[in-house]
Amino acid sequence: MVWGCMSACGMGSLHIWKGTINAERYIQVLEQHMLPSRRRLFQGRPCIFQHDNARPHTASITTSCLRRRIQVLKWPACSPDLSPIENIWCIIKRKMR
Repeated sequence: MVWGCMSACGMGSLHIWKGTINAERYIQVLEQHMLPSRRRLFQGRPCIFQHDNARPHTASITTSCLRRRIQVLKWPACSPDLSPIENIWCIIKRKMR
């Protein structure tokens, strides 16, 4: 599995691990990678976090954790084509082939 982030301010960190992800693991990834990337990229300025509606992203424990720390974009279900990072993933997959 791969987790990455990007913004208009630049690229955040990329994290790779073996296996699948659950809500607890996703929260760890956010704490260890998204929050530090956010601090570095936005330097205290406000931002809105976007992720899709995968189960670990919408689990109540994840929602509760994020609600305390960062504003999350409300996201329509089943809309991966609206996610800008999907274009990055396509480029990476194409180059890896």
